[in-house]
This record gives sequence, C-alpha cells and structure tokens, in this order.
Amino acid sequence: MDLAKHIEENKSQAVDTLKELIRIRSDAGDPVTTPSGEVYPFGQGVQDAFAYMLKKAEEYGFETANADNYGGHIDFGSGDKTVGIIGHLDVVPAGDGWDFDAYSGAESDGYIYGRGTTDDKGPLLACFFAMKALKDAGYEPQRRIRLIMGLDEETNWIGVQHYKEKLGNPDYGFTPDGDFPILNGEKGMIGFDIAKKLSPSPKEGLLLSKLSGGTATNMVPEHARAVVRSNDPEAYDHIKDLVEEYRNETGYKVKTKGVGKALEITAEGVAAHGAAPQDGLNAISILFAFLGKLTFVNDDLNVFIDFYNKCVGFNVYGKNMNLDFHDEESGKLSFNNGLVNYDGESISVNINIRYPISANADKIYGAVMPFIDKYDLGVVKQGDMKPIYFDTNSNVIRTLVGVYRDKTGDMESQPIVVGGGTYAKAFDNVVAYGGLFPGDPDIMHQKNEKLEIKRYYQMIEIYADAIYKMSQPDFEL
Repeated sequence: MDLAKHIEENKSQAVDTLKELIRIRSDAGDPVTTPSGEVYPFGQGVQDAFAYMLKKAEEYGFETANADNYGGHIDFGSGDKTVGIIGHLDVVPAGDGWDFDAYSGAESDGYIYGRGTTDDKGPLLACFFAMKALKDAGYEPQRRIRLIMGLDEETNWIGVQHYKEKLGNPDYGFTPDGDFPILNGEKGMIGFDIAKKLSPSPKEGLLLSKLSGGTATNMVPEHARAVVRSNDPEAYDHIKDLVEEYRNETGYKVKTKGVGKALEITAEGVAAHGAAPQDGLNAISILFAFLGKLTFVNDDLNVFIDFYNKCVGFNVYGKNMNLDFHDEESGKLSFNNGLVNYDGESISVNINIRYPISANADKIYGAVMPFIDKYDLGVVKQGDMKPIYFDTNSNVIRTLVGVYRDKTGDMESQPIVVGGGTYAKAFDNVVAYGGLFPGDPDIMHQKNEKLEIKRYYQMIEIYADAIYKMSQPDFEL
C-alpha cells in the first residue's frame, strides 16, 4: 500500500478544502427553522459548515449520517468495532485586531490564516484526508473508521449528547483537538456564575450605566468596557486623572472617552485560551481593579467590586479563594473569569476552572462557598466535566506516541496532562492526540489564528498511520 503517494496526491485538495471551510463562519448562533420545518440547532453558520463536510465526504465516496443536525459522522469500512475520530466544526468568536479577515482562509508565508485553522477545522480535515488517502490506496479496514463531527464543542456540548443517543458510541479512538505527542489526561472542568442582586440606585451620585467584557466563557477576555454617569461636572475630570495615574502605575491599556453626558472607560488585555489564563491578561480584571478606586452610589455594587478585586482579581490559580490545588500528574488548578454581565438590577461574572485530576467538584465548592457567603452572593452552577487519565504504559498511548515519534523524529516530548476540555471527556476510551506540535505557539482562541501548511501535511501523515494501526483487528487498548 503506497500511502505516501496518495497523501501527496491529495495535498492541494486538502489546502483548498481547509480554505473553503474556514470561509464558513461557524461560531454559535441562535437556532434557525427553515420554511420546511427543519431545525438548525446551532445557527446557520454551523449548519453550513456541517453540510459542507457531509457533501464533501459523499463526493469522495464515504458514507455519512446526520443526527438531526446536532452532529454527524463520516464512515469508512466496516467491522464489529468502531474507531472513533472526534472533531468539531464550530469555532469561538473571532474578535478584532486580525491582520487578515478572520474568515478569509488567507494564505501567506506558508500559513493559512483564519478562525478554526488550529481549533479544530484544520486537524479535523487532516484526519479526513488521512482517511481519504487510506481509501484511495485501497485499504480495506476490518474495523469501522468513523469521523464524528461535533457542532457545539465551544459552547454547551448538547449536540454530542444528542448524537450519542441517536447514533451510538465508538469503541475507542482519539480527538485531534489537543497536543502532540499525546494528552494522556485532562483536568476536570467546572463553571459557575457568581452573581449579586442590586438594590435600586439613588438618583444622585456616581452611577454605573453599562458594564461588559469578554466573548466566551473559555477565553481570557481581551476587552472590557464600563460607562459611568454623574450629575457632578467635576467627577469626570477626577476619574480621568485617576485613569492616567492607574495607567502610569500599571502599564495597563485603559482609556476614557465622553459618551453623551456619560464617560466611557475601556480596558484592553491579552486574549488566551481559558485553559491557560496565565498566558493572557484579563481585561475584566484590569477594569475592575480601576473601578475599585471609585465609589458608586449603589453600595451593593461597591461590595461586588470589592469581592472581585480581593477574591478573583488577577490570580489565575485561584489562590485568593483557597483553590490552589495541585498534583504531580496534572499540575495546578487554573482559574479564569471569561464574562461579566450587568443590567442595573444584577451583576455577575462567569468563572471557568480547570482542576487537577486529584480534585473534584465538592472540593471546589467547599473552598468557594465561604467567600460567596461572606459577600452575600449567589452561585449558579453550570455543570462539571470530570477529569480523565490514561496510564502512559497503556497500549493506546504507546501506539499513538510511537506513530508521532516515527513521523517526526521527536524522541524527547512526553505525554502531558492539560487543562483543556476536549471531546475525550464525552466518549469512553478516547484520548486527545494532536494537532498542536511541541514548541509551536498555541494561538487557539486568539487573533491571527493560523496553521502552517507544512504542519498540516505532517498531521495528515501522522493521522493516516495512527488510523491504520488503530483499525487493525488485533489492536487493543
């Protein structure tokens, strides 16, 4: 079987297909109902990306299945066991500040730019073209190879649950949504809102009219904005002076601008994946630290700002809320506030925590609740994804790491445990395998997301060999 020949023959198609898929803006949207009554649960853009992949697969002679537009799969071969490859077609919002249009699929200096190039359209397509190369080479797998396409991995995972109920589970497999050489474990992930109801504000004094920040729970927010209002003409001059002092003291990017009879205060941070908040700079925390220098007429608001600065702030490991858990296998807990919401009647922040494999939800809430109670706040729980862990000596880890080493010559990199939550948590016996290579910058969820074409080809080679080995009749976990 001359697999290398068929991988080479498919390279131009692989690049063109990735560009076309990137041009489909597939961040989550409101459900759409067509005139015929068909429902697109995650919006038109996500549906368009899904329909594109189903059509492309059928053009290449693969069998496909659609679980009511909540997800679907592409099948190759048959057998009594199914090897699952689980990726996703939805992406996080692009945000601003890109050098190229985020949905252009632009090619420059050996890279393809666009939201989803690395998370997860590029790796998913690498697996797809690995399957195509195997098929073109005449391979007849004795176990079914199934590329499962998730549609709401970046949001609520409703789709993958519906998919499993409708079309079942693979026996084992991998998701191309992590790191090479392999992720043998993932921290647990828990999210919750911390909220406070606000008493009505008096008419006189400094008021907070608007407050916003962040675009997704699993991102370090790059921008935050507050609008304050006062009937004292000298109040704005004082706030502007404080902003200048704050900016000079900290180096943070904070600005003011008149907006009608109000004053706008904006903060700019550095975006990063919510699983690694230490790689970013939280714009909401920058803004709250400044707002703590002001005294608003609403005492409840002042209490919440004080809570945020003392208990959340810039501490990305949760130490200020007694959440500094860690273990040898998975390292430290990570702590990120991705969103702030304010409507004048209540204020809340969304906390996203990735906890070590030795911790659990009871330990998290046991540490958090004393602080919540002290400030008379409320908690809205949003679910718990428990950690997963594979022994490094297991056959699946040794096999996949072996493929990676054979194709790259990298004998040094070792299996790792990360804070990211992938679809490995949604299926039994699934591990995250690529597509980020050791030493390459991780720009998932950031502006100017890009994929090096050379790496894209390398992924296809790795995944083709991995799929081949995992679909052998004698393969065992």
